[in-house]
Amino acid sequence: MTTPTNIEKQSSSQHPPAIFVIGPTASGKTALAMQLCREFPCEIVSVDSAQVFRDMNIGTAKPDEATLAEFPHRLINLISPIERYSAARFCSDALAAMQDISSAGRIPLLVGGTMLYIKALREGLAALPSADADVRATIEFDASQRGWPALHADLALLDPITAARLKPTDTQRIQRALEIIKISGKSVSDLFEQQTSAPLPYRCLGLALMPTDRAGLHQRIATRFDVMLASGLMDEVIGLRQKYTLHADLPSMRCVGYRQVWDVLEGNTPKVELRDRGIFATRQFAKRQLTWLKSLPNLEYLDPFDSHLNATAIMRVRQFLADNEQT
Repeated sequence: MTTPTNIEKQSSSQHPPAIFVIGPTASGKTALAMQLCREFPCEIVSVDSAQVFRDMNIGTAKPDEATLAEFPHRLINLISPIERYSAARFCSDALAAMQDISSAGRIPLLVGGTMLYIKALREGLAALPSADADVRATIEFDASQRGWPALHADLALLDPITAARLKPTDTQRIQRALEIIKISGKSVSDLFEQQTSAPLPYRCLGLALMPTDRAGLHQRIATRFDVMLASGLMDEVIGLRQKYTLHADLPSMRCVGYRQVWDVLEGNTPKVELRDRGIFATRQFAKRQLTWLKSLPNLEYLDPFDSHLNATAIMRVRQFLADNEQT
């Protein structure tokens, strides 16, 4: 068990309780969250950068209507697939939702695997410069001449910490990182180190699903992607392309699963390879989530393959809430 944070040491009269259930894709976060909602007066706040998009249901593993009717989720279905959502907006939306839930005498239960959002909410955001259209245009022209892998190599020289967590194909984030350097003269990693923020005004319990059986997680990922394909993931993307003016570089179409289907529909990938590519991309995504997870402080790890997972989590939450009432 980790040492309590400064937030956790504050009086409960000043800081109401909040619970985080976070972990990699297919680790069972939603199932555990629903079990906690059955046991405690919790309300779920989604921490998922893909589930914010409307009409993207299958590939985001969004809860179905029956589940949402029983367990309402905040911060899903917020924007259309042509729009963009940021960590800053998430923090604003999440804090508003948490305050609303706490004011009603309930407990915010933040559930998801978008680790940047979790880090931003718990630790604050760096003061990053606003976008500059001219600078972005220059970077895009450079990329068209040299290719994004070359710009990723440039970023590795200028900001090795940020480059290390980005793939050479992650054009949106490479562009933003280079844009920040050109505008501010400082790297993203330097700005994050210099950030200052007020502590999250909640007494928090962080439960992280950290699988001990990596092969088991991979099997869950494969099974879930097979279910998505059988449920009509390709038809969902076809419908999105008919309803909205989409392009491959939109954040919505960069989501795992959607990008692989997009490539098939564009003729860039044979349909026979869709399953393998989708599973591989999801496994890589989970690997990055686990790397993030290990870097986040003040978490208590639970094994999603433990047959006593629900009982352990319930016991820990009950203890946390009892401590919250006594302080």
